Amino acid sequence: MILMNIKNLLLGAVAASVLVACQAETKSETTAAPAISADKSPALDIKFDIPYEEFQLDNGLRVVVHEDRKAPIVSVGVWYHVGSKDEPTGKTGFAHLFEHLMFNGSENYDDEFFKPFEAVGATAMNGTTWFDRTNYFENVPTPALDMALWMESDRMGHLLGAVTQEKLDEQIGVVQNEKRQGDNNPYGMKEYRQLEGLFPVGHPYRHSTIGSMEDLSNASLEDVQNWFKQYYGAANTVIVLAGDIDTAKAKPLMEKYFGHIGAGPALKQHKAWVPTRENDTIEEMVDPKAPQVQISRNWAVAPRNDVDATYLTLVADLLGGSKNSRLYQALVYKSQLATAVSVSMTPFELASMFEVEVMLKDGADEKEVLRLMDEEIERLLAEGPTAEELKRSKTSILAGRIRGLEAIGGFNGKGTALARSQLYAGDTGFYAKTVNWMNTASAAEVTEAASEWLGQGYYQLTTRPEPKYATTEAAVDRSKGLPDTGTLPDLTFPEIQEATLANGMKVVVANRPTVPVVTMAMQFDAGYAADAGRPLGTSSFALSMMDEGTATRTSLDISAELEGLGATLSTGSNLDMSTVSMSALKSNLKESLAVAADVVRNPAFSQEELDRLRQRWIAGIAQEKANPVQLALRTLPGLLYGEDHSYGVPFTGSGTEASIGAMTRDDLVKFHSDWIRPDNATIFMVGDITLDEAKEALEATFGDWAAPASAVPAKNITEVAMPEVGKVIIMDKPGSPQSLILAGHLFPSTGDDNYLTHEMANSILGGEFTARVNMNLREDKGWAYGAYTFTLDARGQRMWLVYAPVQTDKTKESIAELNKEFAGYLGDTPATQEELSRLVVKSTSEMPGQYETANAVLGSLLSNNRFGRGNDYVPSLKGQYETLTIDAIKAAAQDHIHPEKLVWLVVGDRAQIEAGIKELGLGDVEVWDAEGNKLQ
Repeated sequence: MILMNIKNLLLGAVAASVLVACQAETKSETTAAPAISADKSPALDIKFDIPYEEFQLDNGLRVVVHEDRKAPIVSVGVWYHVGSKDEPTGKTGFAHLFEHLMFNGSENYDDEFFKPFEAVGATAMNGTTWFDRTNYFENVPTPALDMALWMESDRMGHLLGAVTQEKLDEQIGVVQNEKRQGDNNPYGMKEYRQLEGLFPVGHPYRHSTIGSMEDLSNASLEDVQNWFKQYYGAANTVIVLAGDIDTAKAKPLMEKYFGHIGAGPALKQHKAWVPTRENDTIEEMVDPKAPQVQISRNWAVAPRNDVDATYLTLVADLLGGSKNSRLYQALVYKSQLATAVSVSMTPFELASMFEVEVMLKDGADEKEVLRLMDEEIERLLAEGPTAEELKRSKTSILAGRIRGLEAIGGFNGKGTALARSQLYAGDTGFYAKTVNWMNTASAAEVTEAASEWLGQGYYQLTTRPEPKYATTEAAVDRSKGLPDTGTLPDLTFPEIQEATLANGMKVVVANRPTVPVVTMAMQFDAGYAADAGRPLGTSSFALSMMDEGTATRTSLDISAELEGLGATLSTGSNLDMSTVSMSALKSNLKESLAVAADVVRNPAFSQEELDRLRQRWIAGIAQEKANPVQLALRTLPGLLYGEDHSYGVPFTGSGTEASIGAMTRDDLVKFHSDWIRPDNATIFMVGDITLDEAKEALEATFGDWAAPASAVPAKNITEVAMPEVGKVIIMDKPGSPQSLILAGHLFPSTGDDNYLTHEMANSILGGEFTARVNMNLREDKGWAYGAYTFTLDARGQRMWLVYAPVQTDKTKESIAELNKEFAGYLGDTPATQEELSRLVVKSTSEMPGQYETANAVLGSLLSNNRFGRGNDYVPSLKGQYETLTIDAIKAAAQDHIHPEKLVWLVVGDRAQIEAGIKELGLGDVEVWDAEGNKLQ
C-alpha cells in the first residue's frame, strides 16, 4: 500500500486489531452430521443491487461502468490480475515493490503520480497488492476524468522508460522500511509462520506479499522490465468506472486512452490448490513485542468462488462475529479466560484462509481455553446453527455490505465489488450470486460446509510474550501533456435543518437518501477532559460500559437485538466529546432507536460487567505500551500540558492500569449523572430521513428525558506556556529495528479563527504526502515509510506533532534532516505561493467528493458542534481557502512553529541511538523505560 492516514494510524482503537488468515486440509475419516433441515432459509428483505454495463476493447481490456449521479465524481479502479502468488523463487515482494514504482513517474509524466490528482482535489487515492491482484484507484471530479485516464494509461502503456536505478533503489528502501514497520508491531512476525505452516513448499501462498529483505535488495531493473511486460498488459486488466459516468461517455474515452496498449502475453492461470492435512500441526513462537499469549488456529478452505466460501463466511460470524457468537460467549463472556476472540474467513483464488484467533487473559489456563475452543467448534459441526443464529448472522453481514455500497470506490465501494467479480470470476455480476448464496443458505448447507473444511486437520500457532526473562493507433498526442480538466465542480452539501425536542434537546438533520440507512450520533460535551478530578480513563470506560447492559437488557440482549435489526451501535470519547453512534436500516429505525435510548438513558453499570471489562481494558493498556506509536501518545501529552491539565492524560483515552484497577461502579454512575444528560447533548441524524421523521422518532425515545437539577460541571481548559528550550526522551526498546520519532509542542486550538491559515502552514511543511518532510525522509532518503507533521484536534490548545518511524541506523541523521527542513521553512526557504496555490486547489477541488457518504457529512456536523462553528462552515470553506495569502501563511509558521521548543520522544534501541542523539544538541536527554519510568 502506498499511503497511510496518519491520524487514523496514531489514534487507532485501543481494542486489539483483528488479523486475518486461515487454512484447512482433508482427513481420511469423516463423521456423519446429524439430520438438519435442508430447506432454504426465507430470503431476508434486503435489497442488494449494483447496476452496470460492460464492454471489452480489441486489446482484451475489460471495462465495467456503473452510473451513480449523487456527486460529481468518478471512481477509477484499475485491477491487474497479478499478485505475490505470481512471484518466482528468489523474487518475493516484487509485486508490491512494482506497485510502488508505478507511483514514481511514467515516460510522458516523469514526476510524483499524486501531483496532478492533488491539484484537482482527487480523493481515495491508493494502490494495494495481495496474493492474487494489484490494484490502483482514485476518485476524481468529473471534469478531471480525462486527466485520470491519461495518467493511468500512461503508466500502463508507457512506464519502463521512466524507471531508473535511482528510483528502484529508493523504493526498495521505502518498502523495506514498510516491512520493518510491520514486523516491529506486536505479532508482526506471525504471518510468516502462519503461511509457511499452512501451505506446503511450492504453493504460491507460502510467502508473504511484503517479501524478504534479501529478495527485495536483489531486485534489478531487468526484473522490473520483465514483470511489466509479462503482467501489465491490457488483456490482464479490469478497469471499473463508477459514479458520474455512463457507457456512452466511457467507451470512447477508454478507446482513446487505452486502445493502443498491447494485450500482453497469454498467461497461464494458477489452478485452485487447497492443501490437504490429515493431522493437526501445533507450533509455538516467542514475540518480544507481544503483550499477551495469542492462539491462532488456521485452516486452508474452499477458494473464493466456491459456494462453500460464502457458507464459511457465515460460520466465521457464528463462531466469533459478535458478543453472541459461540466462542466469544465461551471464552470471553462466561469463562473470562480470553480478552478477545476473532474469527475470520478471507477469500483468495487458490485457497481461502479461515482463522480463529484468541487473545488469552494473563495467567489463563491454556488447556481449558483449547478445550472450550474444541467443544464449541465440534458442537457447531455436529448440531449446526439455530434458525435465530443463522438469521442474525445473515442480517449483520449483509447490512454491513449495504453500508459499504454508499461509496462508489475506495477499498470497499461498489466499484470494488464489481471489479472483484470480473477479475476473479469472469462474471461482473458474481457479487450478486454470493449475496444470494448467503441470503438463502440453509442450516444444513452451512453445517455441511463447516464439517467438510473445519473437520480436517489445522495449523495452530501459539505466540507467547518473551519471558521477562490487438492494438489501435495511438489516439493521443502525449507530447502535449495532460488533458485540460476544465472547470472543476463545486461542493454539493445537503441542507442542514434543526429542531428542538420537548425537553429542549437540540436535533440536527441532513437528508441524504442514497441508501435506506440512517446514521445517528448523540454528542455530549464531556470527553477525556471531563476526567479531571476522577480516575483517568473514566470517560472512555463509562462510555464503553453503557452498552454492556441496562436496567432491562443484558449486554447479550443488546447485541442480539441490534444484530437482528441490522443495526450497529458504538460508544466512545475523544478529548472533548463523548458520543453514542448508531447506524440503522430505515425500516427498523424506531426499534433501533429504542435500543439506543435504553443504552443512553439507563446503563446498569453492573459490577459483574465492570469486572469483566476491567480485565480486558487493562490488557488493552498493556497492548498500547507494546506499540511504539500508542506508547508515545500515552506519554507525550503529560510532558506538553503538564499532568495537572485536563489534556495531560494518555491520548488513547484508556487511563492507566492503576486508575482502571481502582475504578468503582460509583465512579461510572457519577460520570453518567454529571455528563450524559439531555441538557448537555445534541443529536445528529444523516441519511434517508427528513426533519419531521427524525423529530417524531426522537420524541418517542428521548422527548421525556429530563435533566437532573444539578448544573453540568465546567471543564477548565487553561492555556499552557511552552518551555523556552526543548528536550529529548529516549524510551528504550532493546532490539527494535526502527526508531519512532514523535516530537511536539503546543499549537492554537482547532476552533481558532485562523484555523485554516495554521493548517495550511503545517500542510506545506509536512502535512501532505508530497510535503517537504515526507519528500525528504521517504522519497529522497528512503529512511522512512512515511514522515509527517500534523495536529491533533482539540477545543483548547492542540498538539503539533512531528512523526517519523525510521530505520534504527538513521535515527540521528533523520532528526538532523527534520531540523534542516524546519530551519529552511522558517528561514531562507519559506512557504511559496506555488505551494499555497497547489494546496488551495487541492483542498477546494477535493471537497465535492469528500462528503460523498453519510458518515462524512455526520463527521463535519460533529466537528462544527465541538468547535463552535455554524452549520454553514463546510459550504463556506471554499471561500475561506481562496482568501488565504502567502504572507499570512509565513506569519503563522513564524508565530506557531518553534523547533527549538520541541519535546522529542524517541522510542527505540537506546544502545544504538543515544550517542548520536546527544551529538545533535537538542537539549537535555532523559532515558525512560517502556513503562514510562525515568531511568536517568
